[in-house]
Amino acid sequence: MAKKGKNYQEALKLIDRSKAYGISEAVEVMKKASTAKFDETVEAAFRLGVDPKKADQQIRGAMVLPHGTGKTQRVLVFAKGDKAKEAEEAGADYVGDEEYINKINQGWFEFDVVVATPDMMAQVGKLGRVLGPKGLMPNPKTGTVTFEVEKAVQEIKAGKVEYRVDKAGNIHVPIGKVSFDDQKLVENFDAITETLVKAKPQSSKGTYMRNVSVSSTMGPGIKVDVSSYM
Repeated sequence: MAKKGKNYQEALKLIDRSKAYGISEAVEVMKKASTAKFDETVEAAFRLGVDPKKADQQIRGAMVLPHGTGKTQRVLVFAKGDKAKEAEEAGADYVGDEEYINKINQGWFEFDVVVATPDMMAQVGKLGRVLGPKGLMPNPKTGTVTFEVEKAVQEIKAGKVEYRVDKAGNIHVPIGKVSFDDQKLVENFDAITETLVKAKPQSSKGTYMRNVSVSSTMGPGIKVDVSSYM
């Protein structure tokens, strides 16, 4: 295992590793432990008591955080005609069809989120091998395959985040930047936590939220007590 840097080791001293903090205190400690010279992203990590191998326990979705993520998402929309115009007027960064399919096949990835109208999916589906591994493939479950392109683009620009459980039962979600006011980070954390609680599969047994933590990009994880949310 790679040895952690001096700043990381110093940050660890600020944290009681045996304690599960309330989210407000966890945010305060996280900020004190943030020493990077850039505005770090704050991430919430959830270890869930689910079995992703079971279809009904593959938790996935999207939501708009109350205060966004602090990052401006570059949106690519695959659409034609009036829907293409609608996407442009909504603020999409790139709008088109075959032109962008060809660019992606040639290695172009200057975007963060892809939206497609349903009638374009036959063509966009051919990019599955390229977009899939990067988590960029449009999906109806996350609202990125839709004819409501104006709504989709506006929500993404407003701070929409996607969440998806991985093979180990973990979900990682950005909830803002270290520069955010504490209360905004708390409210964003509240929103995603409550969403995941509501998404608990009926077939999930035992403890649902097994471990939850918040951390900055370069900082250590701080365990959060989420018993009140359950």
